[in-house]
Amino acid sequence: MGAGPAGLTAAYELARRGRPCEVFEADPVVGGISRTEERDGWRFDIGGHRFFTKVPRVREFWHELLDERDFPLRPRMSRIHYRGRFYDYPLKASNALANLGPVESVRCVGSYLRARIRPPADQSTFEGWVTARFGRRLYGIFFKTYTEKVWGVPAASIQADWAAQRIRDLSLGRAVANALTPGRRRKEITSLIEEFHYPRLGPGMMWEACADRLRESGCAVHLGARVERIRRHGDRLAVTVRSEGPAERDGSPGPHAAREPADVVREVYCDDLISSMPLGALIRAFGPDVPDVVSEAAAGLRYRDFLTVALVVPERFSFPDNWIYIHSPEVRLGRVQNYGSWSADLVRAGRTCLGLEYFVTEGDDLWRMVDDDLVAFGTRELERLGLVASGAVERGYVVRMPKAYPVYDAGHAHNVEVLRKYLDVEWPRVHPVGRNGMHRYNNQDHSMLTAMLTVENIAEKARHDVWKVNVDADYHEESAARGPRGGTGRDAPVPREVPAR
Repeated sequence: MGAGPAGLTAAYELARRGRPCEVFEADPVVGGISRTEERDGWRFDIGGHRFFTKVPRVREFWHELLDERDFPLRPRMSRIHYRGRFYDYPLKASNALANLGPVESVRCVGSYLRARIRPPADQSTFEGWVTARFGRRLYGIFFKTYTEKVWGVPAASIQADWAAQRIRDLSLGRAVANALTPGRRRKEITSLIEEFHYPRLGPGMMWEACADRLRESGCAVHLGARVERIRRHGDRLAVTVRSEGPAERDGSPGPHAAREPADVVREVYCDDLISSMPLGALIRAFGPDVPDVVSEAAAGLRYRDFLTVALVVPERFSFPDNWIYIHSPEVRLGRVQNYGSWSADLVRAGRTCLGLEYFVTEGDDLWRMVDDDLVAFGTRELERLGLVASGAVERGYVVRMPKAYPVYDAGHAHNVEVLRKYLDVEWPRVHPVGRNGMHRYNNQDHSMLTAMLTVENIAEKARHDVWKVNVDADYHEESAARGPRGGTGRDAPVPREVPAR
């Protein structure tokens, strides 16, 4: 269930082993959040997806699907826009302090030293975790506003797990050390990678190629097919699937979109079910007999939704960054991509396309705003920031992506643990994988790895604990960098065995 990176990887790994499988995807396109949208011949990424990994088998998977011409190496560049100035990101001490000016720089260094001498007592929240590593003033300037845009709640209520996964081994002290010894440890820290691979026509190109390979191998990939119910059928599973037909999200046909006829309901029988659908939705699909405590845990899982407003502008408004983080509090814009800096094949001669990213909650004012009004709203914000001139925007497109980010709120870890134990005991042949499937903010490579290990568990009777992927402290970059393998900033686990049930 699900044709994003995790679901398609699972199907591909099963197909390698000659194991028959089918893929059901509710959307009309493959790729999940790693899809590439196409409108009027313009292709654009949803959220920005760098293809970089330390997991050899994931890297080999990518290169098996796309050759070097279609999967070139690209430079990474991103900056922070804050009160009219640009700051290097990841933060470079010399650049940040120079932009802040001597008085504010002294205050920031003093704040950092205070945090080192007397760190926050509570580092279980994003605010405490970051303050301990950068000091309160730098936290307020470079982390608080953007993070609250992303999650829509005060940073003090966000759990530190998210910071530990996304920022990891970086602190002001390490930023200073990197400035003094350039190049020495940059690839050992997650945030400091300087180049990555990227499909020539966007990330969807990878997953469209994967779906094509699966179809060639005899594995059906059903689009517009929503799983409604899962039940036991003897020693097998029965899955009820409703095919929703050719209706398109936002009215745009997706690539490689062979779809089911509309309003057809059928039941599919299987030995094992690999699910990358949202974890709460999976639990609801089991029907009304789920225990109350489990239903409550499923209902307690929250998501942050995502809007992309893609604006076509003259090439003179291009910039070298893959994306710019907008920390300026006077606008709601969170980040802006320049698709031409990801791949020249995503734009046209004399034009580029800028992707404005808004972090929203489904049903709020921005989500409900009609597309033309959203294009006008995004245009005004871009002009206000000085990133384009008045009247420069030639056309615009809107994409809405529900459930883009699992929320790491105070109750998420408990809720996930309740659901995990329930699945383990009651539904051992149902296997959650991937970001939404496990309600875990994994990167694409780690989502793929959960699928690979799950297939080994099914097909080879391995006993990998996929819940350890990208979470256990042993897998974090700092400890990995000190180990014999060295580090490049995105270490993956050596899979652990768990006791047989």
